[in-house]
Amino acid sequence: MQFRSIFAFTATLALAASVHAQEYKLGNLQIEHPYARATVPNQPSGAAYIEIENKGKDGDRLISVTSPMAKTAQIHTMSMEGNVMKMREVQNIDIAPSAKITMKPGNGYHIMLIGLSGQLKPGDKFPLTLKFEKSGKIDVSVLVENNGAKAGHEAGIQHMH
Repeated sequence: MQFRSIFAFTATLALAASVHAQEYKLGNLQIEHPYARATVPNQPSGAAYIEIENKGKDGDRLISVTSPMAKTAQIHTMSMEGNVMKMREVQNIDIAPSAKITMKPGNGYHIMLIGLSGQLKPGDKFPLTLKFEKSGKIDVSVLVENNGAKAGHEAGIQHMH
């Protein structure tokens, strides 16, 4: 009897891990862990993050992102300039062969969701379409994670256009 309960517990843990480890394949590209940070009510924008790994011998390029959750989705990069965090839109992200792009809060790339159609609540999911120059389009499901939502996007960031 104890073996069955251990098996059930292990199966439950594996299922819980798979819920958070979403993976998608598009040609030689592997897209993992699409997630967004929770927002507060009436917050006009939010941010989403993904990991993209190129397992092929040819480079590719992420050229656009769209979502019905926002009027506009843009690829942004953030960097420190002196003591100021600056954010600016980029037109695309090159993904070299064997390269892995990891979007995360703070420095680096993220997907800016502008004109949200609703609050991003922990546990919710929404679709995001990624368009690559060579590999084409793929729809991924973005999980909203609880991150202690704060008003505004990434407090203290200066937008560069």
